[in-house]
Amino acid sequence: MTSATQSNLNVSSQAVETASALRRLYFFRAGFSIVWIILVLALAKTNITIATVLFIIYPAWDAIATYFDIQANASSANKTPQYVNAVISIATTIGVILALQKGIPQALIVFGAWAILTGLIQLLLGLRRRKQLGGQWPMIISGGQSMLAGVSFIAMAHAPNQGITTLAGYAAFGAFYFLLTAFALSKTIKAGQATSAS
Repeated sequence: MTSATQSNLNVSSQAVETASALRRLYFFRAGFSIVWIILVLALAKTNITIATVLFIIYPAWDAIATYFDIQANASSANKTPQYVNAVISIATTIGVILALQKGIPQALIVFGAWAILTGLIQLLLGLRRRKQLGGQWPMIISGGQSMLAGVSFIAMAHAPNQGITTLAGYAAFGAFYFLLTAFALSKTIKAGQATSAS
């Protein structure tokens, strides 16, 4: 086996490992979002304590999920976007806790700013991963939509009847795109396994 061939197989093996880890994470993230949406729609309107907890949990979970995203990548990969995203999500969690003391509109503004920033990071990360792993178009589109959703959250924050249920659609789209990306990564995994077997 030539060194060039061996190098290609190593890259393929690393891509398969990363894609497999990300696929598991994306399925889990989609499942979390679906459960979160169900709880919001079923309980948040009638129980302010549950609504408050759910408001705080969403960005906090994103910070935790970003940690697992970092772990899924090769040690040689540039993880700056994920670290920035984790810091933003932690800051957002704190910001939402403080904003909720003033009211839902303020919390929606914080959430909107977070959606814009994390959407931008997701967009850039998807563009970078597209060359290595493929199957990133859902994440790229999701990042763009997250930015637009963030702008709308800020714009509608002080409109009547705005509450945590406003975020249910945002979470639903996120779950949808995580599922799409997880299925798309299956192609990368199969292609890498086929290359290694040949």
